[in-house]
Parts: sequence; C-alpha cells; structure tokens
Amino acid sequence: MNKFAYHAALIISLLTIHVSMVRAQQFGVKGKVLDLETYQPIPGVSIKIANSNLATSTDESGEFSIALPSKGGEYTLVSTFVGYNADSTKFNLQTNSWEFIPVSLVNASSTLDEVVITRRRERASEIALLDERRLSNLMVEKVGSQELARKGVGDAASAMAKMSGVSKIDGSNQVYVRGLGDRYNSTSYNGLPIPSNNPERKNINLDIFSTDIVDFIAIDKVYNSYMSGDFAGGNVDIAAKDYSGKGLLEISLGSSVNTNVANKWGNFNLQQGPNRTGFVNYGVPNDPLGGYNFNNSLNPVSVAPIPANFGILGGKSINFRNGGRLSFFAVLNYNSDFNYREGVNRSVAAGGERLKDFNQTRFGFSTNSTAMFNVNYMINPNHKITYNELVINSSDQFRDTYSGFIRDLAENGTGIIQRGTFIQNKLFVQQLLGNHQFTEKIGIDWGASYNNVLSSIPDRTQNITRHDDNLNFRAIAQNQPTDNHRYYQDLTENELAFNLVGNYKLGDPDNSRGKLSIGYNGKIKRREFEDIQFNLRVSATGLEQQVDPNNLDAFFNRENYANEYFGVEGFVQDFPQVYTGRQNIHAAFANVDYRLTDKLTGIVGFRYENIMQSIFYRTNLDRSGTTNTFNRNGLLPNLMLKYEVSDKQNLRLGASKTYTLPQFKERAYFIYEDVTEIKIGNPDLYPSEDYNLDLKWEMFPKSGELLSVTAFGKYIKDPINEVTLASSTNDISFLNTGDYGTVYGAEIEIKKDILSFENGDKLSVGANAAYMKTNQDLSAEKVRNETNFNLNLTYDNASFTGASDFLANADVSYMKKWNAESDLMATVVYNHFSDRLYALGTEGKGNQVDKGVGTLDFILKYKLNRRFGIDVTARNLLDPTYERVQENQNAPVTILSYQKGVRFALGLKYNIF
Repeated sequence: MNKFAYHAALIISLLTIHVSMVRAQQFGVKGKVLDLETYQPIPGVSIKIANSNLATSTDESGEFSIALPSKGGEYTLVSTFVGYNADSTKFNLQTNSWEFIPVSLVNASSTLDEVVITRRRERASEIALLDERRLSNLMVEKVGSQELARKGVGDAASAMAKMSGVSKIDGSNQVYVRGLGDRYNSTSYNGLPIPSNNPERKNINLDIFSTDIVDFIAIDKVYNSYMSGDFAGGNVDIAAKDYSGKGLLEISLGSSVNTNVANKWGNFNLQQGPNRTGFVNYGVPNDPLGGYNFNNSLNPVSVAPIPANFGILGGKSINFRNGGRLSFFAVLNYNSDFNYREGVNRSVAAGGERLKDFNQTRFGFSTNSTAMFNVNYMINPNHKITYNELVINSSDQFRDTYSGFIRDLAENGTGIIQRGTFIQNKLFVQQLLGNHQFTEKIGIDWGASYNNVLSSIPDRTQNITRHDDNLNFRAIAQNQPTDNHRYYQDLTENELAFNLVGNYKLGDPDNSRGKLSIGYNGKIKRREFEDIQFNLRVSATGLEQQVDPNNLDAFFNRENYANEYFGVEGFVQDFPQVYTGRQNIHAAFANVDYRLTDKLTGIVGFRYENIMQSIFYRTNLDRSGTTNTFNRNGLLPNLMLKYEVSDKQNLRLGASKTYTLPQFKERAYFIYEDVTEIKIGNPDLYPSEDYNLDLKWEMFPKSGELLSVTAFGKYIKDPINEVTLASSTNDISFLNTGDYGTVYGAEIEIKKDILSFENGDKLSVGANAAYMKTNQDLSAEKVRNETNFNLNLTYDNASFTGASDFLANADVSYMKKWNAESDLMATVVYNHFSDRLYALGTEGKGNQVDKGVGTLDFILKYKLNRRFGIDVTARNLLDPTYERVQENQNAPVTILSYQKGVRFALGLKYNIF
C-alpha cells in the first residue's frame, strides 16, 4: 500500500465507528472496501487470507467478514478486484476479538496524480455493475458508460433498446418495456422524477440524453416502494456522470453521412425559418388576423446536409486534509443530423378503398445542445452533498411532401400536401441531493429538484395544391378552411419533487441482518398549454389562380390578401385553445429488507399515495371553459424474495400492485389535428390498476459474465388505449376500452467471455431475448356506458399496441490491448423485433401492424495513446424496409413503407490533460 493510500485508510478507520463483537470461540476480521479516489464502497471485491483457503467477497455496501480458525498471530489480508491494484494488509488478531481492517483500492489504470476517467476504468465499471446486480436485493438492471461506448450507443433511448424485453418505436421517442408503452413507464434522473418535453407523452424523449453525460442507465422492471406507484412496464433512471481525479479536459469532433441523404446532395430542401443551431426566436406575429403578417417564407430552401458534432468535457477534484473531496464535472455538446426518407403513406377503408394514397418524402434536420454541470462535495466518507444542473435544447425540423390521391379533393392523383414543422424543446433541471450516515445504524438520503420544460412549435405550415383538370393548371385545393393553415403551439411545465428516506440497520451493526427504511416522496406539477391555428381560407377567385407548389409566396402574400384571394381566420373564434394541468402526488412508504436465513432475504414494502389531478380547458369543443378533477388514494403493497442458491446463483421473486394515470392532454376535451388523423381528449378517462409478478434465476459464472432467465406476468384492470371513434371523421380518442388485459412472457440474458488473454485481449459475446404474449378484452358497450363516445371495434380482443411477441439483441466484441495507453475495440451489434400492433381495428377495418425488422451496426474505437482516440461507426447496415400494413378481409394493405439508409460516422477525441 503506498503512502497516500496508507494515510487515506487511516482517515477512513477514524471516521468509521468501530464496534468489536466478542462471542465465545468466535473471532476473525471484518472490514469495508472503498475506492480511494471516490470514497465509494466497492461490491464484489475478492477478499482472501494469504496462504489459506479462507475467502469471501464484499457485499453491496462494500463490507466483508472472515472467521479465523485460531486466536492471535499475524495474518495478511489480500483484496483483489478487476481494474484495481491488488492490496495486501498485514494485521495481528487479538485474542477473542474481531479485528476491523479498512481497505482502500487504487484504480489500476492511474495513480492519484493521473486522469481517472479512462477506458480501463470503464471496463471495470461494466464488471462492477454486474457484481452490484448479483449482490443487490432489488431486481434492477443497469447498462454503464463502458457498455454504451462499446456498442456505439449515442443516446439513452437507443441504450434502452439494447436491453432485454425493451424496444423502441422507430420515428418516435416511445420505449416499450415488456410490451407496455409510454403511459405504463416512468423516467427519473439521479433518482428524482423528470417531466416530459412532449404534450403527447408522459415520459421525456430519451433521445435527447446523449451518453456523454450518462454514467449508467438503470431500469427497474420489478416495482419497489421507493418508486412512484404510476408503474407497470418499468422505471428508467438516468445517472449523471461524476468525476474524481486531478484534472480532465477532453474535446471531441465528428460528422456522419447517410446514404439516403447523400443521394439528395444538392437538392436537400427544408422550410425557411429555423437555423442550424436549433434555436429560434419567432412566434405568433403581431396582428395575425389584421393582415398577412407572418414572418417566414413558404418556399423551400436548399441546404448543404453536412452534420457536425463537437463537444468539450472537463473535471477537477480538490482533496482536503480532513479526507474530504470537492469535485467538479462539466459537459458542453452540440450534435446535429440530417435524414431523408421516401415511401408509401396510405389511408384505406375497411374494404381496402383508398382515402388517401401518397408517396411521402421527408427531409429532416435535428439538433441537440447539452450543458451539464455537477458538483460533488464529499465532506467525509459518511456525508456527501451533490448539485446537478442540466440544460438541453433539442430541435426537430421536418419538411414533408405527400403526393397522390386525396378522396373528394384530388381524386385524379395530383394532390400535393406540403407540411413544414419545427419543434423546439428546452429542458432545465436543477437537483440537490444528500447522503448521510450518522451512526453505524442510522442514515438519511434526501433530494430535491426543480424542473422546467419549454416546448414550442412556432409557425408550422400546411398547404394543399392539385392539378385542376378544368383550369388545366395547378391551383390551391380546399375542402375545409383548415386545409391551408399556419399553426403555433406552446407548452410550459414546472415541477417540484422531493425525496426523503431514513434507513435504520436492524440488529447488531457489525452483523446486521437487514434494515428498515421509511420515507416520503412528493411531486407538484403545473402545465400550461396553448395552441392557435390561423386558417388561410381561399376565396372562389383565389381557387382559380395558377400556383407553383415550390413558390407559394407568389400566391400567399400581402397583395393577394388585399385583393381578397384569401383571408386569415382563427381556428376557434379567434382565440387559442388552452388547457392548464395541475397534479399533486404525496406518498409515504415503509420498507423492510431482512435476511431471513443465510440464503434467503425478503423485502416487504408498502406505499400510500394521495393523488390529485385537475385540468381546466377551453377549446373549440368546449368554449365556455371547464375544470375536470379527480382524487385517488393508492395503497400499494410489494414483496421481493432473494434466495442465494450459491455465491454465484440467485433465485428471485417479485410481486406488487401499482396503477397507471391518464395524462393531462388525454383528459382535456381538446382537439389536435395532424395530416392523417385527429385526436380528441376524453374527460371521463380514469386510472388503471396493475398487478405484477416476476420470477428470475440468474448465474454469474465468473467476473463479468451472466446467465439469467426471467418469467413475468401482469394483470391490468381497465387498460387505456388510443382508439378510432365511430364518427364521420374517424377521430381518435383515449378510452378505458375493456375490463382487463394480460401480459406474460420470458426473458433470457447472456454475457460471456469466449477468449481472454493475460495481456488484456478479449473476445466476448452478449445476447438477450424476450418472448411475450399480450391480450386485452375490448368492449364497445363499456365505452358507451362510461363516456359520451361511441365505438365500433372490429374485434373483441387484441394484443397491446406497440408489443412485439419476440425481441432479440446480440453483440460480439473484440478488444486488443497494446499497452496501458493504447487499445482497439470492435463490436458488431444486432437488434430484432417481430411484428407489433400499431392501432386497433375499428369500423370493420383490420388492425394496423408494424412488420418486424432486424438492424445491424458496426462500431470501432481505437485509442492511439493517452491523448488521442478515433471512433468509426456504421449503423443500419442491413437498411431494412419499415412497413406498416392494415389487415383486411381480402389481403393486408401496405399503408406505410420507407427505408432509413445506412449511416457512417467518424469521431475524434483529444485529451488536453
């Protein structure tokens, strides 16, 4: 042990309350292993008495004990863990006593005077997460920063899609866990809730979390009382990166090319207004109804589709003489991307008759700007305070063109719908967290956060033209005033959240068999939403004017407005549609974690939640203004059992009751109109109740390896679905569509080292697969009895939307190590999902089904030396066709089809120090 490590170990021993346990004929050594740089306990460390067969490993708190066969004498305690230098500590055992030995391990890839965040450290973290999983009494799965880098994962949503039983819907932010979508899942950041940036969704878009700021991503598929009761599929927790070390400053640059985009070089067209930064400062113009006063042109603009990615990250730690540490870590990133797709987009009736039949092209551009700042103050090993600040600005820009058949408007197949959309989302997160161990038996964890979300769609445009056979030229097309419009949307959400948990060790602190946890969680949320649409009502004279779809400014301008070729009118009597949402959830919980026998541990929890959700709305469907409120009390028991078959095998059981809340926009009597669908809120919507059961067997053959098999089942009372109503316009609403639904299935997960060499070279494989069946009862009579809506379902039962029967992920990685500062890592990753239900069939129409696809990625990471690294990735190498079909009596009809293209990317990283 070096001199610094010796003094640190001495500090730890003085700060740790030492209680000797004297029992007849019992003596030995106890201790706790900490990372010397972070003061964090290390689970899974191998502890051995030299020159003997006496050995053990540290538990999830980093603690260990070994009984010794004889009194007195000198012993040597050897501590080893992959990625750390081995430690040997000599001690003398006093008669009839237990000796306490603090152990501090130093990272193998660095001394305390070097950078701590290195590839070597990351390799150890993947192993450490598996050891933490093995030792934990909770059933939680984590993917760390090293695994994310190895698989070339760039954001949290893609990371989730690599985990067993999880899939991601292409083109959306929705992540499905065990067949259950957005409404059944929840998201947190460092253990505290985080709001959605999309009024359509409950959960925040995980795409906006770049993996540069992520230490690990955890998913709880099994409920425990520490979490919100609004749970059925899973809870995703994103843990922010931390730093310890003398200093770090790294810069990165990168770019990519997509084969679809490359084919459109020189003809890549986006709408005017948004810029490359992803920030805009325009909105509803002054006096929008008094003239044609809109800011942005309707004509497309050609851009050079060259994406740019750059970032800088840095960290610094300051050590104090009393053993404390103050650490800083900051990240600034900007990422941009271009995309293009072309394919079929149709809407058909029950017999297959065309309603809309388009060839759709989409030019897209997206950005993500991220700033993260963390401060960690380790007062001493027993007290820590953390401040986290996160700012994210994300933008998505789409220019869609739908060309073809429109019933009653362009039945000669010459219709063109052009829609330009820009969405900007801003997320601000501030958190303060604390961990305190006051005595060996008593500790408190607390946290508070303030979150703010700003989401806007400024000046979305839509126009329709057709070739008029009578006029023999192209003209504006219009059936309804809404066919040609400009749209503005704004959402502001503020959220306060609080966590407080007290922990008490049961029994002798040196030989505790469990702990009691009592806590409080609170969440107060406020949302303000409004939208306003300005319809461009074209007059009879205006409909007879020749137009160029690529030069619509020649028609929609102030001169033609003055000539009354068209007028501007509000969608809802000239005022915006609005809703205001309030939601308060206060929860108290108690949890007992107790080792019943040497092999069996039980966790019994109980949670009480008081829930209030209130929505005021004033819309074109209810212009007077109405408040819709409900209150609920939730009593949520949960149970977990862990049986340690051996030190390498566990058998686990989890059972719980939870609920699923409807979201604000689903309960506001509000209308939202898209190109091919209209959605209406349902004020009579109410929560579902969920009953969950899991059984898991897991084995850890050796460090870094895993084999696990899980069986699971869920019973959902009064499930909520998005369904097409029985109406002349086929509107969509949110309904409790039946009395119950069920989900059951099995998962398997494997991590295995195929070849491993002494110099660090390694060939490893990983795979996971899930097979599941979902089913729900559907009842139109229930809908008619409980709401003012009518429903004519094609079938009496169906699977859950978004649920695939089969999911699979596999990866093969090869690591070549030349020396301590240079290595190469190559990974091939495959992902597959089978067919999944997109929408339920109504009015005699069959279900809409997304056909299954497989994707293949290749990732190469080459670290030339301590300072310089190169990343090369090739994504979507198979370039599959994404296809949606509508099942009909005669034959399935393809209603959506496109390919994403292959993407190649190059990134460079340089460590300044």
